[in-house]
Amino acid sequence: MRISTQTLFETGAARLGELQSGLVKTQQQIGTGRRILSPSDDPVAAARALEVTQSQSLNTQYGVNRQYAKSALGAVEGTLSSVTALLQDVKTTVIAAGNGSYSDTERGFLATELRGRFEQLLGLANSRDATGNYLFSGFQTTTAPFEETAIVTGTVTIASAAYQGDQGQRLMQVDATRQMAVSNPGQTVFQDGDQGIFQTLGALIEQLKTPGTTGLTAALATANNNVDLALDNVLTVRASVGSRLQELDALDNAGEDRHIQYSQILSDLQDLDYAQALTQLSQQQITLEAAQRSFVKISGLSLFNFL
Repeated sequence: MRISTQTLFETGAARLGELQSGLVKTQQQIGTGRRILSPSDDPVAAARALEVTQSQSLNTQYGVNRQYAKSALGAVEGTLSSVTALLQDVKTTVIAAGNGSYSDTERGFLATELRGRFEQLLGLANSRDATGNYLFSGFQTTTAPFEETAIVTGTVTIASAAYQGDQGQRLMQVDATRQMAVSNPGQTVFQDGDQGIFQTLGALIEQLKTPGTTGLTAALATANNNVDLALDNVLTVRASVGSRLQELDALDNAGEDRHIQYSQILSDLQDLDYAQALTQLSQQQITLEAAQRSFVKISGLSLFNFL
């Protein structure tokens, strides 16, 4: 079988090209630290790496969602902490108002103090989060949850507040199988029961502004009971918020563990064995150099070399 000079050159050039490509690929692997540069290098591992990368991306997004959830619940907890302190102050004032030695003027001072507490509580109930959304208006995040109103009873006008939001709870996906409420509608926080805390304060303010002590004892007893109920309700909501914050911490720990696992799997699938790669690079360089010398010698042969 005769091999033409053209075939000899084409075969030699093709072989050198293959060796050169293999060398360049190894250099790229060493430069990137990746064993797989394209799916064709290892289709099974590449497909598995894609799945793991997608799972890791979702896990990262859940982590971001949990940070948003923590921020939202932290704002709720901070506000309710202030509400708790305010209601405790109101309870102290209610108890003080039962002092039989107080004059109408002194009870009027207490009424003025409670009016300030009323306005402060209304401000807390209409608190916003860092993005400007109202905390306690349900899904109606751009609507102030409470608006001051007046209840007319006979000749007495009592200050109160009407709820303007809805009963929705905003949910956030904080893990693959967990959606968490990051808000509480204001009606369940401030108006749980037959008489909300705003109406309770309004009625007590009017009673303290009224000269004499007629009906005062009964009014103070009612107010004290309603403030206790409101305080218990707020503390129950705070306990729920605290429980959700604890769960978010637990989910964060689990998410970090998954991130480490995914990173390890990706490393096993994609990362390069540098010792092996450097050895292979050295072998490829030697092989390429030898092939180049051989090709030069063979391509330089002619009939005169055999005469």
